[in-house]
Amino acid sequence: MVTPNLRIRGYAVKDTSGFARLSLRFLTVVDVEGYSRRSTSEQSKVQDDLESAMSEAAARAGLDRRRWYLQPCGDGELAVLPASADGLSLVADYPRTLALILGEINRSYAPVSRLRIRMAIHHGGVAPGRFGPVGAAPITVSRLADAQVLRQELRRRNDIDVALIVSATVYEEIVRSRFHDLEPEAFSRTIIRTKGTTFIGYLFKGCFPLQERSVSTVTSRNASAQPTALPTESSIPSLVAKKPG
Repeated sequence: MVTPNLRIRGYAVKDTSGFARLSLRFLTVVDVEGYSRRSTSEQSKVQDDLESAMSEAAARAGLDRRRWYLQPCGDGELAVLPASADGLSLVADYPRTLALILGEINRSYAPVSRLRIRMAIHHGGVAPGRFGPVGAAPITVSRLADAQVLRQELRRRNDIDVALIVSATVYEEIVRSRFHDLEPEAFSRTIIRTKGTTFIGYLFKGCFPLQERSVSTVTSRNASAQPTALPTESSIPSLVAKKPG
């Protein structure tokens, strides 16, 4: 049974306990650097700015965050995209555009408190559960986002606001296609061992361009499309803010 809709930060929220379908989806995790060191008012501003930036970046990339299954936490979110999502736009265009927008936002921040994020992208099996998405994919993308190599990359490179890592699956399926100006040579293979498990990721070592790739045709096509019924298991954010453990 589905509970009545609630509203949390602009999203409709429903109980997901009745959904049980396993499917292959693209997932992302975003985490803010140095979030816990900020004051309460600063944390609130960071959340607002990050949400605004991600929504705008998704729209520019031809993606619709209103259809993403969102599991927020204080310093970021786990997102599961609908089955129809364009993985190429997610991997190639979304991080680039988000980096540009964060650069614009950070003009209002002091240099030492810039809004900077770690981002991981994966494609794999996931199913909705009572306390949020379940399956190997949410665990994999969360471990990649929390990897020390990604944290170190963001600390080491003061010239970037987005440190990106993708799973081996995404690298093979998307990055190696070279579509949307993707360059496999800009990614470095890394082995991540944590909690008794080994994960393979590809760390982006390049620089995002100062001008975003044109996706006007994609955005225009999406904007002109008629609204469709949203699949419940992919369109509703979870109330639970806990990351996969």
